[in-house]
Amino acid sequence: MEKSSNIVPTMLPADYRPCEAEEFMNPMQLLYFRKKLEAWKAELLDDASETITGLSQENLHQPDQMDRAQIESNAALDLRTRDRERKLLQKIEAALRRIDDGSYGYCVETDEPISLRRLEARPIASLSLHAQERHERMERVHRDDWTSTIINSLLFWIKDLRDFFKQLM
Repeated sequence: MEKSSNIVPTMLPADYRPCEAEEFMNPMQLLYFRKKLEAWKAELLDDASETITGLSQENLHQPDQMDRAQIESNAALDLRTRDRERKLLQKIEAALRRIDDGSYGYCVETDEPISLRRLEARPIASLSLHAQERHERMERVHRDDWTSTIINSLLFWIKDLRDFFKQLM
């Protein structure tokens, strides 16, 4: 599996879509995904600018407490959304770096090609579908282990409290 690291600056036809019949991650496919990622990045940055402008223009000096609470609630929601988008921007930047270094389209764990359908749906994907599923299963196992530990600790604590109160009576 040879990874292409140089993107030939070429015109991308407007109706171009990567297909399985082509060489995987050829210059056209890399250019297609670069443009897709850059457009997504620009959209997120525009949204962030609009949020900043909107928050700076919000009038928190509303006489009605309900109006002020609604404005603050909306602002908090906008900020949470922008924080998620900030993390998404970091993933987009990482994907663009992978295009530059020639590793885009290949799973970071297995080095196998990521399917074009997956990249089309999620151009920031860095794991193949199988590697992603394995990763999610491991997260679930660790989360379930952690949850079990917390629940067992709480149960022991409750039992100790019950014993303590029995002694008081």
